[in-house]
Amino acid sequence: MGTYILLVNSTDHGAKNIADIPNRQQSSRDTAAKLGIVRKNVYMTFGPYDFVQVIEAPDDEAVAKYVLSVNSKGNVRTTTMRAFDEPEHIEFLKSLP
Repeated sequence: MGTYILLVNSTDHGAKNIADIPNRQQSSRDTAAKLGIVRKNVYMTFGPYDFVQVIEAPDDEAVAKYVLSVNSKGNVRTTTMRAFDEPEHIEFLKSLP
């Protein structure tokens, strides 16, 4: 399973319905589970992003489906990054020519 970080911002539509965030987060959890994705952590943050999600997914295709599904509801927009933990990136560095 790969680790991914999603930087999440509420849209104007999502901000108008802020009280519905707990329901939307449950819906997001359900969507993730159907795709084999585990939502490890979700943080509400200060700064340029409203939320940060850390997820583990079987592959990029599952992440793409998840992000497209979440964004299609019109409440948030995401920026998605693949993250490599220390053991993973150390292996990359060892294999450099």
